[in-house]
Amino acid sequence: MFKALVIEKDEAGYRAGVRAVDDAALPAGEVLVRVEYSTINYKDGLAITGKSPVVRSFPLHAGIDFAGVVEASEDARFKVGDRVVLNGWGVGESHSGGLAQKARVKADWLVPLPEGLTTRQAMAIGTAGYTAMLCVLALERHGLLPGMGDVLVTGANGGVGSVAITLLAGLGHRVVASTGRTGEAAYLQGLGAAEVIDRAELSAPGKPLGKERWAAVVDSVGSHTLANACAQTRYGGAVAACGLAQGLDFPASVAPFILRGITLYGIDSVMAKPSVRMPAWERLARDLDLARLDAITTEIGLGDAVQAGTDILAGRVRGRLVVDVNR
Repeated sequence: MFKALVIEKDEAGYRAGVRAVDDAALPAGEVLVRVEYSTINYKDGLAITGKSPVVRSFPLHAGIDFAGVVEASEDARFKVGDRVVLNGWGVGESHSGGLAQKARVKADWLVPLPEGLTTRQAMAIGTAGYTAMLCVLALERHGLLPGMGDVLVTGANGGVGSVAITLLAGLGHRVVASTGRTGEAAYLQGLGAAEVIDRAELSAPGKPLGKERWAAVVDSVGSHTLANACAQTRYGGAVAACGLAQGLDFPASVAPFILRGITLYGIDSVMAKPSVRMPAWERLARDLDLARLDAITTEIGLGDAVQAGTDILAGRVRGRLVVDVNR
């Protein structure tokens, strides 16, 4: 038996809670992992609360991330004792996930944990930080270099935003952080933001083209914020979009694309191929300031995860939440 945060839906309704589960309840997979840490992302909040139809199979163990140690393996790529990390692949949505003390998954879904990272640090990064790195890599492939101009990060107090600021500042970029919590300016500046602006500057309906302000953008908000970010991006610049905190809609025009030649990159972290994942995790191990990572991380126990799911949707979570599934 082991503990898991189980999501159920039946005649009694939708509910989530921690309870003891038999090993036989684990789904099929080639690798059994003893989970050490998981985390709470925005999508986990949607799954735990049922605010959005994220979960597609019931009952299911929540958690789209985990890091731990291989306990048993039927795949030659992984042996007992290996440290591994998993993000996405439908785990925590259609396949039982990482907010549990054990997980059984397909070997193809696992990434060996890079040297220099602990399992706790891997979950302090989590899907949010890994997604932030995918955004940075997309902007770099576009040609973004330090000194080319301001880089905007929206949703700055969230997990993606906090890690994106830390990464970009560490790489030498001048970062402007957009947040609805301007009282957190000192926190964001501590991560490396050179300037903090109120999200109200971007969140209302705007013009098809605005003043050219940004060399590049990392956006985790969507809706009017993303539309305005595109409208204010400099000629030839790029925007990496990875989230929908404000909404799924994109009320924009073609003007920034055909008059300024900007590029909008869609960033998917869930189904990204191993050839994309491995470089991202290697760069995180190399480039992320682990002292700053620790500064944005709060650790909770598995029993606190349900409340944390509500808190992250309400915007009450700053930075990253790490879940020690064994307490």
